Amino acid sequence: MIGKSTPEDMLPPEANKGLGFVEGWLSIGINTSLFFLKLWAGMRIASVAMVADAWHTLSDSLTSAVVLLGFWLSTKPADDRHHFGHGRAEAVASLVIGTLLAVVGFSFLKDSVSRLARHQAVAFELLGIVVFFASAVIKEALARFSLWAGKKIHSRVLIADAWHHRSDAVASALVAAGALFGKRVWWLDGAMGVGVSLLILYATYSIMRSAVSYLLGESPGKALEIKIHETIRGSDSRLDSVHHVHVHDYGEHREVTAHIKLPGGMSLDDAHAIASKAEKTLKEQLNLETTIHVEPAEAQPPDEEEDKKK
Repeated sequence: MIGKSTPEDMLPPEANKGLGFVEGWLSIGINTSLFFLKLWAGMRIASVAMVADAWHTLSDSLTSAVVLLGFWLSTKPADDRHHFGHGRAEAVASLVIGTLLAVVGFSFLKDSVSRLARHQAVAFELLGIVVFFASAVIKEALARFSLWAGKKIHSRVLIADAWHHRSDAVASALVAAGALFGKRVWWLDGAMGVGVSLLILYATYSIMRSAVSYLLGESPGKALEIKIHETIRGSDSRLDSVHHVHVHDYGEHREVTAHIKLPGGMSLDDAHAIASKAEKTLKEQLNLETTIHVEPAEAQPPDEEEDKKK
């Protein structure tokens, strides 16, 4: 699950882009090398689980290419057709990653079930087992780096890529264990292949669910919502209440709309000045572009009591 982020600890766009490109290129280099090693080891002993996991690793290289493309698009500035920038390109890239994972998962699920139906066993070879256990360690390290980078710059696509790496690490460990004991249990390789396939499909579900939820418009995290309320109230002592706060997330760019209550007898000039000050404070402290609607204190919004509890 990809957590909600707060804008106050976001890195500048150029730092986001740099760290994203480092993860993408590092992932492509490591995964391509591991693919050839795994494919060679799997073909030597005709293991469907090992070959499936090798292609799963290669799919990591393809998804990392999508990561690079997503970062390139997401950091493009706003233009006449996209007034809020291109930050949601990351979520679209996550959907592409999920689709690629789904194709790989269903394909090897079919191959694994076929092997079980034919009662086809796999031979034992120490070198293949060493390759896959080493791959599991390397991919877990890469997953942790991607997860760290994704959380640091609040990148959905990097966190999606991290779970892709982690699923490959777990899959490699399972395949190596299957090869180790497969000589005694004929069905173990096919069963491990099914397990790897289901793991890939679960990663697909998690990635796509998070991306779709974001594109549909998630509510802000509770911590961010509270911070917005506190920042607006703290900008001027005459503010009576804050309600109807909505955050529209476009990646590095966030638009906020909010309603505030001010004394009904206040002049329009004073009310405008207070609203403008609140908008400026949110921009300076939380990097939020805000539009504030002013209401007289006599108006009682239906959620007033709830807002006062925040």
